[in-house]
Amino acid sequence: MRQLRPKRTRRYAADMVGVGGVRRKSPVSPSPLWGKLHTLWQDKYLLLFKTEYTLLVVSVLWFLEIGINVWVIQKVAYTEIDWKAYMDEVEGVINGTYDYTQLKGDTGPLVYPAGFVYIFTALYYITGHGVNIRLGQYIFAFFYLLTLLLVFRIYYRTKKVPPYVFFFVCCASYRIHSIFVLRLFNDPVAMMLLFAAVNLFIDGYWTLGCGLYSLAVSVKMNVLLFAPGLLFLLLSEFGLMKTIPKLSLCAGIQVVLGLPFLLENPVGYMSRAFDLGRQFMFKWTVNWRFLPEWLFLNRYFHLLLLAAHLLTLLLFAFRRWKRPGESIFELLKEPGKRKIPAQKSTVDQIVLILFTCNFIGMCFSRSLHYQFYVWYFHSLPYLLWSGGVKKLAHLLRVLILGLIELSWNTYPSTNSSSAALHVCHLIILLCLWLAPPLLAAAAETQEQKAVKDKRH
Repeated sequence: MRQLRPKRTRRYAADMVGVGGVRRKSPVSPSPLWGKLHTLWQDKYLLLFKTEYTLLVVSVLWFLEIGINVWVIQKVAYTEIDWKAYMDEVEGVINGTYDYTQLKGDTGPLVYPAGFVYIFTALYYITGHGVNIRLGQYIFAFFYLLTLLLVFRIYYRTKKVPPYVFFFVCCASYRIHSIFVLRLFNDPVAMMLLFAAVNLFIDGYWTLGCGLYSLAVSVKMNVLLFAPGLLFLLLSEFGLMKTIPKLSLCAGIQVVLGLPFLLENPVGYMSRAFDLGRQFMFKWTVNWRFLPEWLFLNRYFHLLLLAAHLLTLLLFAFRRWKRPGESIFELLKEPGKRKIPAQKSTVDQIVLILFTCNFIGMCFSRSLHYQFYVWYFHSLPYLLWSGGVKKLAHLLRVLILGLIELSWNTYPSTNSSSAALHVCHLIILLCLWLAPPLLAAAAETQEQKAVKDKRH
C-alpha cells in the first residue's frame, strides 16, 4: 500500500521553494544570546560605554586579575617595609604583653587598634610566625580579589560609571597591586572590611553594616574619615533615637576588642591606638612636598587643615546632602514626624555621601603616605562620574585618573607631583560641589522614570 504524504501548506511550500524553483531551507531564528553577541560585535562601543554591560566587563577583568596577581607575586620582588614590624608587635601580645606602650616593632610603636592585633595574630600563625612571606602574599592576593568583588558590586548597583573605566580600577594600577601583594600593609584589610560594610548599607542591613564598619575601624583609624557621612545617613534614615543603638554597637565592638588592653593600661591603649595628633615624617609625604618642612610640621598648619576639613563637610551636609528647604535639625526627628515626608536613601545617595566624605578627608589630610592611596583609589571613578560638570568629557576624566596615579607612583614625591595631586583633588571637589543636591537629583530621576514608564 502506498503511504500517503501529508499535504504542504502554501506558506510552507513558499518557504521551501525559492527563486527559480530552487529548494531552500527554512530560516532558523537566532537565539537571544547569539543576537546579543552579534549586536555587541556590530556596535563594539556598547560594551565599553553602556552600563548594562558592567557585569560582563568586571567579570572578565576579575578573572584576569587572578593571573596578574600570581604573575606579580612570582616575578616582582617583595619589599619589606612593615610586615616584620607587624609580626614583632603581635608577637609581643602573644608573649603576654598587653600594655600598648610596651608593644613595638622595627619601625616604631604599635599604633593600630585591637582588631589589627587579632587579624595579624592569625596571619602570624598561618605564615609560620611571619616567616612564610610567599604564603602571606597569596593571602593578600585573596584580600585583593575579595575587595575587587565588593567594589565591583557597588559599581554594578549604581550603574553610573561606564565599563571601560574598570580597567583603570584594577589592572592598570601598579601602586595598588604593590600595596596589597608586595608590601602586605594593613590598610587593604581595613578597606576590604569597609567596602563589605558599604555593601550591607546599600542592601539595607544598617545594623550589620555598622558592626562591620566598626571592625574596619579596629584595623586602622583612617576608616573614621567615613564617619561623618555615615552619621548623616543614619540620622536621615532613622532619626536620632534609633541611631543611638547603632552608634552604641560601634562603640561596644571597640570596647570588647580592646578590653584586654584597656584593663592593663586604658590611657596607653587609647593614646596609641587612636592617636589623632600623631606626627608624620616629611620625607614620606606624597601631598605636601612643595611646602617647607617647618610649615609641614607646624601645629597651626594642622589646625588650619582640620578647620578646612570640618567646614567643607558642613557645607556639603547643608547644601548638597540634605533635602532642600529642610532644616538640619529635622534629621534628629523620626522620619515619620518630619515636616517633609522622609524617603529611604537610594543606593546612589549612600555611596556618594560615604565616598565624598572620605574624599574630603583625603583632600585636607596632614600627610598622605604611599600606602594611603588605597584609602580612596577605588572610589575615584565613582566621584569623577558623579560630578556636575557635563563638559568634563570621558578623556578628561581618564586624564585626571592618570595624573593621580602618576602622582602616587612618583617616588620620592616632588613639588610637581604633589601640586598635580592637589589640582586633581580640587577639580573633583569642585565637580562634586557643582552637582545638583542629592535629594533633588533623586527626585528628578524618579520623575523621569515615571514619565518613561507612562509612555510605555
